[in-house]
Amino acid sequence: MSDGPVHPKAATDPRGGRVPVGVLISGRGSNLAALLAACAKPDYPASVAVVLSNNKEAGGLARAREAGVATEVVDHREYPTRHEHERALVEILRRHGVEWVCLAGYQHLLRGAMLEHYRNRILNVHPALLPAFPGNHAQRQAVEYGARVSGCTVHFVDEGVDTGPIILQASVTVDPHDTEETLSERILREEHRLYPEVLRLAASGRLVIEKRKVRIVPETGRPDR
Repeated sequence: MSDGPVHPKAATDPRGGRVPVGVLISGRGSNLAALLAACAKPDYPASVAVVLSNNKEAGGLARAREAGVATEVVDHREYPTRHEHERALVEILRRHGVEWVCLAGYQHLLRGAMLEHYRNRILNVHPALLPAFPGNHAQRQAVEYGARVSGCTVHFVDEGVDTGPIILQASVTVDPHDTEETLSERILREEHRLYPEVLRLAASGRLVIEKRKVRIVPETGRPDR
């Protein structure tokens, strides 16, 4: 049984006719930079409306401000419960008209209000070929395990740790002499390519979840994956 298009009637930003997106970060924001660069293209169907961080020192906040994007810090440590923290996130995202959410190095699990309000509309990129090597230090796990191939995965976010339906993946060969750092660098290049592509598909209403499998619908309306 098909769940149908994830977001068949995506709202658009009246200022530019694009789907407004919120990005959550905790660090330097290199994937945020890739998304901002994609959104700067005239034919891209999404725009970053706001960037939120749970870390006031996150370098990605400066990237967003330089691009003219609104930023806010919502430190989870300042809220007595996870639910109240997530309600604050939802309130800000809704205020900015956000329809899709991208996690870009956001180091805090989402479990409650965010998933309730943005179910099947939260994307994440993970530096491994899920379901292999979920969680933290995925690149280190791949190197220590002796994997011959690793890569990255863009997936929907659910209540688990990197367990949501997989959308797209890109593979990276693991060299015998790789370290966590060298492998991370090559995987990151693929993340920067893949994440904007997935957001483009999401903002265009072309992602369909059938049970746990994600299908990509071309403009003709027939699933092509």
